[in-house]
Amino acid sequence: MQFDLVSPERELASMEAAAVQIPGADGDMTVMADHAPTITTLRPGVLRVEAGGSTHEYVVTGGFAEIGTQGVSVLAERAVAKGDMTQDDMDAMFDEAQEVYDRAKQAAQNDPGPVDDAVKLMADMVAVGSEIGLSTKQPNL
Repeated sequence: MQFDLVSPERELASMEAAAVQIPGADGDMTVMADHAPTITTLRPGVLRVEAGGSTHEYVVTGGFAEIGTQGVSVLAERAVAKGDMTQDDMDAMFDEAQEVYDRAKQAAQNDPGPVDDAVKLMADMVAVGSEIGLSTKQPNL
């Protein structure tokens, strides 16, 4: 099946894939040929593509995946090849999550939903850092 990964900055990947593991907002999912058409939002995580006998890994922070009859298109808010990730990249991603949390906390007087969402975002960023071997700043909740 065809796999395409794009972010606002550039196209990161376009290849024939055997399987794509997606960090979906409602849980991880693996897509293979003839998967039912689906659209899912992404959470921060590592997207894995099995193609040509090897696995390609990308760190994504959000966006969505469209699974169709011909393949998978991932439109990521931010995406970096795992091998290209640096501590500075990880720090910047975590800082963005911290800012989302800080804004949500200030705005949510009687509605804890946005704060809960922001806490989940920060926890996902900590998990991504652990998974790829980079440290994250400790959340200041």
